[in-house]
Amino acid sequence: MREKLEKLLAQGRDSALLRFGLADACLKEHDAGQAALHLAQATQQQAGYSAAWKLLGKALQQLGRLDEAQAAWTTGVTVAQQKGDLQAVKEMTVFLKRLQKQQQAAE
Repeated sequence: MREKLEKLLAQGRDSALLRFGLADACLKEHDAGQAALHLAQATQQQAGYSAAWKLLGKALQQLGRLDEAQAAWTTGVTVAQQKGDLQAVKEMTVFLKRLQKQQQAAE
């Protein structure tokens, strides 16, 4: 799957959806670094893509970049609220609360 998507990207068929799919494939292969890069591109190309913000936060969290994960999810909540995507709002709000508890426990 990842190889097919990378070929499409190499052919110049870049899009937010392609980047999201590629990032998801990267995460399934435990490559959070590449996933975060693709998701950053996806959110630049389509700032209103709430699912990309959600997955970006997940990738950044896996990389230990907790402040960036928090920022991604915070932006994602705003984007999802504007779109009326209530499920995404709920999920990212839960992720943010868990992250805050994790950060408080580390202090």
